[in-house]
Amino acid sequence: MSPVMSLLGPDSPDAGLYTEITGLARNSPDILDDMVAVYSAVGLALFAVAMAAAWWLARRADCGTMARALAAPLVVVAAYGVNTMVKGLVHETRPCRAIPGSFALENCPPASDWSFPSNHAVIAFAAATALWAVNRWLGAAGMAAAVVMAASRVWVGVHYPHDVAAGAVVGLVLAAPLTAAAARTSPLVERARAGRLRSLLSARPATG
Repeated sequence: MSPVMSLLGPDSPDAGLYTEITGLARNSPDILDDMVAVYSAVGLALFAVAMAAAWWLARRADCGTMARALAAPLVVVAAYGVNTMVKGLVHETRPCRAIPGSFALENCPPASDWSFPSNHAVIAFAAATALWAVNRWLGAAGMAAAVVMAASRVWVGVHYPHDVAAGAVVGLVLAAPLTAAAARTSPLVERARAGRLRSLLSARPATG
């Protein structure tokens, strides 16, 4: 086994932590587990709502900010695409399949649905990074929501801690430069604001 692969799967240093966390989930009140499970399953929709809010707020901001707001969904899709390729190369089996007797609040994903890195964590942290570049308040809320999302994936039993930690790093590392690069398209936004798309891209009154 390669040194990298020895850090993954049921022999990884944090496999015991996974078991401890899912043990807590097993013994926690049903209402808490239900709340975590619901957020884990559908919480990514909140990031879509936040990106829509970022676009709305950017209508009163400069063209660079609007460019970053418009690029946010594309940044998330790009990060997800790269992460999917990484998952396909690594082929780490989900802990709920690899660890005998493991507890999971969700149905364990199919054997072909690999574990490392966590797509949910990548999407959440990429979205939060993109939001931060548009609006600091949305970005801060997004980062908090991303941390909770990552933790929830371990709590429900479908990821090791290292899966979500790696997903957070991938999301941040990919989204930061992509979001910065998006600002370079501000001249296109400026021209679009002067045309038919003005009402979608600007809340400021026309001048001249």
